[in-house]
Amino acid sequence: MNNPLQDPGFFRNPYPTFAALRGTSPVQKVSSGGGRSSYLVTGYAEAREAFTDPRLSKDTAAFFAGKDTGRNLHPAVSQSMLATDPPQHIRLRSLVTKAFTPGAVARLRPCIASVTDELLDAWVPGEQADAIESLAVPLPVTVICQLLGVPNADRAAVRIWSNELFAAGQPARIDAASHAVAGYMADLITAKRRAPDDSLLSDLIRARGGEDRLSEDELVSLAVLILVAGHETTTNLIGNALLALLQTPDSLHRLRDDPDLVDAAVDELLRFDSPVSMATLRFATEAISLGGTEIPAGSPVLIAPGAANRDPARFTDPDRLDLERDAKGHLAFGHGIHRCLGAPLARAEGEIAFRRIVTRFPRLRLAVPSAELQWRHTRLMRGLEALPVLP
Repeated sequence: MNNPLQDPGFFRNPYPTFAALRGTSPVQKVSSGGGRSSYLVTGYAEAREAFTDPRLSKDTAAFFAGKDTGRNLHPAVSQSMLATDPPQHIRLRSLVTKAFTPGAVARLRPCIASVTDELLDAWVPGEQADAIESLAVPLPVTVICQLLGVPNADRAAVRIWSNELFAAGQPARIDAASHAVAGYMADLITAKRRAPDDSLLSDLIRARGGEDRLSEDELVSLAVLILVAGHETTTNLIGNALLALLQTPDSLHRLRDDPDLVDAAVDELLRFDSPVSMATLRFATEAISLGGTEIPAGSPVLIAPGAANRDPARFTDPDRLDLERDAKGHLAFGHGIHRCLGAPLARAEGEIAFRRIVTRFPRLRLAVPSAELQWRHTRLMRGLEALPVLP
């Protein structure tokens, strides 16, 4: 059994591979390497069903119990809220939900706009800029670090550790980064406990001593998850969407002519090139049938939002960017109880960034041919290494 996710060119453009797999079956067994296998979900209806099926557990501690994986991930990463089931998941999620409600995000919009403008001030018309390094990375990093109360001096290190956590095929780097970021966050929690402020991290520390009975390990894990997940997805949203617009000039011109269309366009941009290509691991707690495929108990299941969002059974002509499309049903943020908690914040950051770009830089174009762009080698996230542009 081969592994189609390791085919040459998959990271550059996974969609032909996803389409070929989905054309054979929307759910099928694929090699995971080392003699292991998983069930890959590429169909939209099947992905939506899988996201909500309680028989597909995210309790990876239970899945890997007794298995020699040879890994040394810090528990704050390997056993985060993403890797839990109800009722534990509900309890942990309830502690941070209020920080990402639409109302809370609305209060952050002036900060997002200010940071965006400051970053774009460095773009000089006619001079090449890297839209990833100068905007897509620092914007969400700055916002989530301000939300958590991470000092300015530490944010460069946070960016490095976060990037390392998604280094596909390099487990030693991932494991080392997990210990570095967890150790840093434990130290920051100690500092916040001594000198509380109005940050989300201080709010979580106060919950640690309250009725929620948040353990110290849970506190560190939640902080690490918010820190990492709070900007990785948005970085790829901005980068992927900006590239899609630059490659479809008619769409870019429409937004330039009417920036008020940006808000509605964000869903189609998320659908077209999803920042999360593959959701984190689930496994079947009992034998189930999904998409006509029988999945034995104990089998790992991988849901591919990037594939589901290009399913022609759900979206007509899915490989075409269409800003007129009603794409609200996309699965870029997942679905069900594990739907991305920070989705409202990511949307706001993307919408504000695109609106500012199309109004401030009407002649923006790619500085290199698309074929020269390099994509990060990670199957979970889909994102560019760099995006050279000419403002």
